[in-house]
Amino acid sequence: MEQVQRALERDNADAVVDLRHALSADAQRLRQLTAAAPSTDLWEMKAQDLLVAHPAWLRLEWRDAALHLKGERTSPFTSQPLAPPVDQTPLLAACADARRLGAAGFAPSRFVPREGLGVEVMPMCVLVVPGNGAPTYAIAYYALDGVLNHLLGEPYKRRQTVSLTEPDGTRLAVHGSPRRGARIFTSQQMLDLPGNTMVLRMDGWRAAPDLFPNVLTALVTVLAVALITVLVMLARDFRRRQQAEGELADALAFRKAMEDSLVTGLRARDLQGRISYVNPAFCAMVGYDAPELIGHDGPPPYWPPELADSYGRRTAARLAAGGPPRQGVESEFQRKDGSRVPVLIIEAPLITATGKHSGWMGAVIDLSEQRRIEEQQRAAQERLQATARLAAVGEMASLLSHELNQPLAAISSYANGSLNLLHGQEEGGVSLQDVRVALGRIADQAGRAGRVINSVHELARRGATARAAVAPQALVEAVLPLVQLQARKLGASVVVQVPAGLPDVGCEPTMVEQVLLNLARNGLQAMAGRRGERLLTIAAERVGGEGPRQWVAFSVADTGEGIAPEVADQLFTPFFTTKAEGMGLGLSLCRTVVEQHGGALDHAPNTPHGTVFRFTLPVAVPARNIDEIAV
Repeated sequence: MEQVQRALERDNADAVVDLRHALSADAQRLRQLTAAAPSTDLWEMKAQDLLVAHPAWLRLEWRDAALHLKGERTSPFTSQPLAPPVDQTPLLAACADARRLGAAGFAPSRFVPREGLGVEVMPMCVLVVPGNGAPTYAIAYYALDGVLNHLLGEPYKRRQTVSLTEPDGTRLAVHGSPRRGARIFTSQQMLDLPGNTMVLRMDGWRAAPDLFPNVLTALVTVLAVALITVLVMLARDFRRRQQAEGELADALAFRKAMEDSLVTGLRARDLQGRISYVNPAFCAMVGYDAPELIGHDGPPPYWPPELADSYGRRTAARLAAGGPPRQGVESEFQRKDGSRVPVLIIEAPLITATGKHSGWMGAVIDLSEQRRIEEQQRAAQERLQATARLAAVGEMASLLSHELNQPLAAISSYANGSLNLLHGQEEGGVSLQDVRVALGRIADQAGRAGRVINSVHELARRGATARAAVAPQALVEAVLPLVQLQARKLGASVVVQVPAGLPDVGCEPTMVEQVLLNLARNGLQAMAGRRGERLLTIAAERVGGEGPRQWVAFSVADTGEGIAPEVADQLFTPFFTTKAEGMGLGLSLCRTVVEQHGGALDHAPNTPHGTVFRFTLPVAVPARNIDEIAV
């Protein structure tokens, strides 16, 4: 018997130590909760988590230095929330002890009527001093029966009845049912807390030596074991059910958050066409609230009145054909304010968990922004085309004005010469043959001007020009009179180096002659202000390998000052010129003509001074060679 009593005393003493440690740990948790919460909302959220984890707490409060309430939370495990005490005097004393001792302060327990018999509630106050603010208090309200149920270890409660009493013996809380008999052992230990003193009492007993003294006791024991087994299974099933319900609630919350965040409208309809679900994006799209749409009989209110019949027939036809097309259909809705919105509707069958077709789920996309962008692009394309046409007209006019200067200048020169010849004939010194030659050349240059107009027109249209096989010598001889005429005015010499036997080139003669004339004219003008020999050399030679890809290179060399490096990079840029009277289109036109013929135009310094412009034209391919290549 003495061993049993000593064991009971030892258990009671250990239980008191465990209770102190548990209360100290709870006080530390309250400090951490309040110190880590910068706002009331965050404090209440974390306090709710602590109440779930500590069922012994009935209520948590956060108060300022004057004990004014800042935040509060009640336990989710009770259906009747605990209200703050009406008499704040014990709480003020407990918080004063906490401030004075620097540890948790307790107030005497008070009886709170609850469901059934009621419960003894003991407040615990903890002072929290944050690093950058005024001190505050965290207060936890313990249910004393919860202290016994949750703060004491199972070994203490399994072997004996445990209770908390006042020093005078008044019972405050009890865990377990006391047994009556001769072998009852009792142990009492003082639980002295700052501000509250209680007694922890343990009542133990010894069972009889025989396990089953009679049949009735055996039957009760078997039934008790069976009941405990059933309760354990029910508790496990309850936990699983709670876990499943929690997961389902999380899934539903996630789905709703996802649907509410969509900018695409969602609409569900049953098999009769009634709307059963819409998301906020769809409501915002049509301007109606969800209650105005869900369960609505007849045509939806967002159908335009004049199109309601056709929409109804189209919907019936789609459903009769087995469902809407997967690629969606375009439609038009009418908002509540009367404005129209173009939409794209994509629908799919709505299948239940049992595989039953219960309706249709549709995604509705607002096409207003897309239509606006398409309209802007269409208008921009029209403006761009108009600008391009104006640019083409301007370019053709500039090219015509540039290219017609030379034949018109030649016509003017020959006309003046003819007048001089006619004047000389009146005096009896000139024959009519010279006049005929001059007039013939005027006619040639007039025809050349017409050909230039047609060629420039085709060039501006980027169309294909009629090409022919032309001898390189014929191209040079066609422009040589004009070149020599300008050379005589500038006091320059012209040298032609075109060897006999060069193959014909495939080109449009008028435009290539214009390229030679432009390059020769530029070379003569480059030598106009220079002293010394002024020599312009026009040459042609065969380049490239054997086979169908053969070339004839034409070059025009002058002995002028050359081209400055800063000018060379912009030489072929349209409207760039270094001449006061120039338009900057000559070299740009020359490069365009040469590239349209498949050749290339470049320039290099001439030795000892001046510049050489060189371009290539493809050798004309005979018809039989073309046939062989095609095979």
